[in-house]
Amino acid sequence: MTNDVSSSIDNGGSAVAIAVLNAIQNPVVMVNEAGLVAFANWEAEAFFGASAAHLARYKISTFIPFGSPLLALIDQVRERRAPINEYRVDLSSPRLGQDKLVDLYVAPVVSDPGSVVIVFQERSMADKIDRQLTHRAAARSVTGLASMLAHEIKNPLSGIRGAAQLLEQSVVDDDRALTRLICDETDRIVSLVDRMEVFSDERPVDRMPVNIHSVLDHVKAVAKAGFARHLRITENYDPSLPSVYANRDQLVQVFLNLVKNAAEAVGDRPDGEIVLTTAYRSGIRLSVAGTREKISLPLEFCVQDNGPGVPADLLPHLFDPFITTKTNGSGLGLALVAKIIGDHGGIIECDSQNNRTTFRVLMPASKDASTEDATTTTPTGPTR
Repeated sequence: MTNDVSSSIDNGGSAVAIAVLNAIQNPVVMVNEAGLVAFANWEAEAFFGASAAHLARYKISTFIPFGSPLLALIDQVRERRAPINEYRVDLSSPRLGQDKLVDLYVAPVVSDPGSVVIVFQERSMADKIDRQLTHRAAARSVTGLASMLAHEIKNPLSGIRGAAQLLEQSVVDDDRALTRLICDETDRIVSLVDRMEVFSDERPVDRMPVNIHSVLDHVKAVAKAGFARHLRITENYDPSLPSVYANRDQLVQVFLNLVKNAAEAVGDRPDGEIVLTTAYRSGIRLSVAGTREKISLPLEFCVQDNGPGVPADLLPHLFDPFITTKTNGSGLGLALVAKIIGDHGGIIECDSQNNRTTFRVLMPASKDASTEDATTTTPTGPTR
């Protein structure tokens, strides 16, 4: 690896500094006064899709889009001789790929005037963490609301329904339809409150190693026997995938909900298709709610459909309670899915465009598989 930075420190210190920089799970590059890439850590090699030796032969402007704000940022840091942060900078290009939003930290190198260090943080990972925290906060809000509704609404509703049943015995036939309407509507509200009470269940999740493929096969069988009998459901599984550390019944509930949503999105189109995929993605680690434990989320499970897609304005709020595109939907299904996945220490996200919507679930492997992975796999950083 090319490392001009080593000339400014002793050989032993250089080796340690390079080892530290290579251990950082963010791309880090040093750009000298001429604009050449004087140093790139391992993550930077992966980010730019080129070795450090190759990067060192060119200016940084060669690898980023023409007119990128990053170039102006480098000039500002050199002039001010002070670090600058810039958020949500779009570096999308045919070379780097689409949707390449990054946060930038650019700082001057004191020992080498004119040189700057650039740290890239891909927004995909930052957004995953933000979404995880948002979903957990939303779940806590619904938990409090569910407890209040169960206590303050169900008892009065039962009295209203009882009074309507008594009235039904004494009113004339023309008015009996009104009493039946009162009973039906109170039953509907009670049903909604019952669904929300699921959110107030704060008991620890009973988890064990679960074969995700057996869960998905069960969900597929249920779907093909009912709401998705007219659709083609295909699988793209990684057969070597380790077990997921989860509650099997809750996983069935999660994926049955996602597949049902996909089937409703596709509708009656003749080429309607749902694709179930599983894959191993190393490098993503997040904190478990309520503990200091940090777990790896290497298991990726996806439900994809070729429906019309989720409206762009709805996408950021898709897992919030009471958000729905369905005429008669309550907007609690995906909120419950987010709660269950969050209780497992996982993440759920949605990528949507016309004719392709993908719900992606990232979850921990079983404890034995996680231990084995930690001892045999070299972390490579986030895969997206």
